[in-house]
Amino acid sequence: MGYTYDDQNIFAKILRGEIPSTPVFESDHTMAFPDISPQKKVHILVIPKGPYRCYDHFVMEASAEEQLDFFRSVALIAKDMGLCEEHGGNGYRLASNSGANGHQEVPHLHVHLLGGEACGPLTSA
Repeated sequence: MGYTYDDQNIFAKILRGEIPSTPVFESDHTMAFPDISPQKKVHILVIPKGPYRCYDHFVMEASAEEQLDFFRSVALIAKDMGLCEEHGGNGYRLASNSGANGHQEVPHLHVHLLGGEACGPLTSA
């Protein structure tokens, strides 16, 4: 069974400009903006501009150029937000949910970049 991409999801609408956002970063293949319900002092959502549902879909079907741009962009954003230990930060957490069991709420690949304060244990279960 292949991946079905819902082009009416909120991130697709943001990418098309139908829903306003305040990007903190944008490249040819990646966009990042603050989460509307931040869980930490820094809570940025990083999304690829292509129509990918989840991490495995992205890795299997995105071009090498898209993948490299996305992964480098995440690192650049962490640096720009002052989260990287190399640049005086105390670290950060990356989280990406996939499918129903992973509690993915928006069916478009996105990475939560969390930091600016301690994140605590990854999970209690």
